[in-house]
Amino acid sequence: MRRVAVVAWVLAVTISAAAAQGKPVDLKFSHWVPATHPIVKASEQWAESIKQASNGTIRISIYPAQQLGKAFDHYDMARDGIADVAYANPGYAPGRFPVIAGAELPFILANAKEGSAALDAWYRKYAPREMAEVRFCLAFVHDPGTFHSTRKKIVVPSDVAGLKVRPAGATVARFVTLLGGTNVQASAVEARDILEKNVAEAITFPWGSIVLFGMDRVLKYHIDTALYTSVQTWVMNKAKYDSMSPAQKKVMDDHCSTDWVLKVASPWADFEAGGRDKIKAIPGQEVYTLTPDQLAQWRTAAEPLVNEWAEPARKAGYDPKELLDGLKASAAKYNAAY
Repeated sequence: MRRVAVVAWVLAVTISAAAAQGKPVDLKFSHWVPATHPIVKASEQWAESIKQASNGTIRISIYPAQQLGKAFDHYDMARDGIADVAYANPGYAPGRFPVIAGAELPFILANAKEGSAALDAWYRKYAPREMAEVRFCLAFVHDPGTFHSTRKKIVVPSDVAGLKVRPAGATVARFVTLLGGTNVQASAVEARDILEKNVAEAITFPWGSIVLFGMDRVLKYHIDTALYTSVQTWVMNKAKYDSMSPAQKKVMDDHCSTDWVLKVASPWADFEAGGRDKIKAIPGQEVYTLTPDQLAQWRTAAEPLVNEWAEPARKAGYDPKELLDGLKASAAKYNAAY
């Protein structure tokens, strides 16, 4: 009888704990990267942690590889409830998110791990306004990317003139235009195809993903210098979040944090950084560093981007100097300043 009573007590406590969390919630988490991408693995670990913390009342199903929609649409998919959580690249929507675009300016963030924490901590102040249509979860950057090209070796900014380039996002796209190149818009998953067909002759991309997406079979020349970062976000449908119990909301809030950004971004950062040596080991690939003078030319060429970024931020009602000073201060705090 005593054992039966103990079992009944444990069962009652378990049921009570689950009840306190709220009714079961099933979330669809949409990605546009392939299932083999490190971010998908990090998402699975994030989802499992949420399941445990909510006593099993929040269950998250991962949908990679654009199963629920195209890469460019993921922010709107979260807004409209097509996905409950979405991996959205703000740079895929030029001019729409001028604040967070500041983190894509060249020579601001020097690395992906600490840089992601710096970005996330800085942007939380602005996300509720700039991304008011969704529930912002977290933001991070990939390992700093660079120029990779198929036929022409890019060494100094003037080498971009006349080239057809697939840019990482809106800020880099403007950079390409300033340098005299032509932008060819395509998501990461479409990039190899446009390179193979010579629709684009160069691309800005991090290292590991060049191999992951099979672009090492098309590209030949690679600048071995960190030039820029690309901002990524996880956003949530507001109605879905609002439908949760207070305890469930706390679980989500605890997992939409700068601490979790480091857990999410670090595996991807290591993966991308490791791609450099993989490419160097492939016959026919040329990976080359820039001289101090050549790097100085790139820095000078990028300076007009700050003013070009500032104007839409100002029109949206923000103080560009305050934004950029805050981002640089956060980068310094997290040891991520270039």
